[in-house]
This record gives sequence, C-alpha cells and structure tokens, in this order.
Amino acid sequence: MKHLAKGSWVEVDGKRFYARSKLEKRYALYLSFLKKKGIIKDYEHEPEIFRFTGLTKGCTTYTPDFKVIDLDGTHHWVETKGYMDAKSATKIKRFAKYYPEETLKIVRSI
Repeated sequence: MKHLAKGSWVEVDGKRFYARSKLEKRYALYLSFLKKKGIIKDYEHEPEIFRFTGLTKGCTTYTPDFKVIDLDGTHHWVETKGYMDAKSATKIKRFAKYYPEETLKIVRSI
C-alpha cells in the first residue's frame, strides 16, 4: 500500500478513485473484503452529491465517502473520519435533517 499524505489516486477491487486519506483507502479495502465474502452486494465511492436547498451560507452540499449496497438491494452511506472538524459535523447534521430517509454510518479512526 502506497503512503497517502493528504490523498492520492488508488485502485481497489478494480475501482479507481481519489482517496482523501489512508482511512478512506483502508475502508475501501474492507468493503472489498465484505463484497468478496458475500456480505454486501457492492459499494461505490462518492457516487452522489446531496444538496441542502434553501441555504445560501455555509455548507450547502455533502458527499458521503461510500454508498454500500446491501444484499437485499437497499443501501446505506458511510463517512470515514480521522478527525471531526466543525464543518464536517455541520454537513452530517444537515444531511440527517434534509435526508431523514437515508442512513449514514460514521467510521472514525482510532
């Protein structure tokens, strides 16, 4: 595994994407493992941008790191966070408020 300073292009499971951190790449490797074991159907890296309509200041969009497709076809979102800054916390709170039908899981680095 190449060292990721701030971020770099990586390939996991035949999928090429820009990983913004080592944690993001490691989580992609974990999702690849789950897929190979038949625990999840698939996953995608940053496939969708969620907009917070009506806002003119601050965070107006949010892009979760991963969309995980479960075996039954449903999905949930995963955000990897090594450090939770105020901007990230705001985006996550707004996502919950504007998209209550979506499920978001936060994966924190230890």
